Amino acid sequence: MRCVKVWTGMFMAVVAFGAASAWAQQGAWPNRTVKLISPFNPGGAIDVLNRVIAEKLAARLGQPVVVEAVPGANTIKGAEALAHAPGDGYTFMITTMSTTVNNVVLYSKLPYEPAKDFTPITQLSLGSVLLVAPADAPYSDVKGFIAWAKAQDRPISFGSWGVGSSAHLYGEVLRRDHGVNLSHVPYKGEVPAIVDVINKSLDVTFASPVGARPQIAAGKIKPIAMTGPQRSVAMPDLATFAEQGAAGMDLAVWVGAYAPANTPRPIVERLQQELAAIVKLPDVAQRMTEQGQTPIVNTAEEFARAYQADFPNREALIKSSGARPE
Repeated sequence: MRCVKVWTGMFMAVVAFGAASAWAQQGAWPNRTVKLISPFNPGGAIDVLNRVIAEKLAARLGQPVVVEAVPGANTIKGAEALAHAPGDGYTFMITTMSTTVNNVVLYSKLPYEPAKDFTPITQLSLGSVLLVAPADAPYSDVKGFIAWAKAQDRPISFGSWGVGSSAHLYGEVLRRDHGVNLSHVPYKGEVPAIVDVINKSLDVTFASPVGARPQIAAGKIKPIAMTGPQRSVAMPDLATFAEQGAAGMDLAVWVGAYAPANTPRPIVERLQQELAAIVKLPDVAQRMTEQGQTPIVNTAEEFARAYQADFPNREALIKSSGARPE
C-alpha cells in the first residue's frame, strides 16, 4: 500500500508545482518531439495500440510523437525510464495496470514509486485476455482443460508476458482455486508464447484477442475461455471463465497513461484531452475493441481516485493467489 495512500493528494501537489515552474519557463508546448514510452516488446497488443495513439497524437499536437519500446522485467524497465525522465511534458508512458499495481504488490524493491515518480494522466481502457491451447488439444473448454491437466503426471506449463503480469496472476488463480498443477513460464511478450504453444513446447498461454485471433483463424491454436466480467466484443462467441464455472478470473485489466512527476498541470490536462479524443475516434475505438479492450476516458484526478479505490482489492487478490516473482 506504499503508493496508493498518497497518490491522490500528491497528484495535486505535483501538478501545482509544475504549473508554477516548468510551464512558465518553457513557453508554448509542444515545440519539439514528444516521446511515448512503451514498456512492451514491439508487436504486442499494447505496443501496437501505443503506435496507433502516437500517430494520432502527432497529428493533433503538430509535433512528432515517437514510440520508444523499453521492454523487460514485466514493464519495470520502461517504468524506470519514465521515472528518470524530466517532467517537461516531452515524455509519457502508456502501460497496463501491472506497472503500478501488480509490480508494487509483488516486488519489495522497485526502481520507481508510482506516487512519487509518476503523474496520472488518464485511464484508456478496460480489457480481457484469453487462454489458448494447441489446435489439436483434447479439450475445448475450461472443464475439459482442468480434467485433462489433472490427469497428466506432470506440471502443466502456462505462458504469460512476464512475472507478476495479469496473465501470471490468472494462472495462479487457476492453480489455487481449481487444483491445476500449473508451472509458470514468463516470456518477453505474448507472441513468442503463442509460437511455443503452436510448436507444443508450451501447454497453454494467455494472450490478447489481437495476438491470438490470426493463429486461431489459421487453425494453429484454439481458444478456451476469456477472462474479465463479461464476454469480449472482440470475440463474442467465446465464453468467459465465469460462464464456464471457473470463478476468480473476472477482473478486467486496465490501461493507463502516465507522465513523470512534476509535469506541469496544463500539459497533463492537454494530454488527457487529446488522448480522450483519440480513443473516441471510430478507427481507434475499433482497433481497441478488436484487441479485447473497452475504451474509457477519465480525468487525471478521476484516474487517481479510481486507482486508490481499486488497489486494495487487487492487492488482496494478488497476495491470496500466491503469485511470487521468479
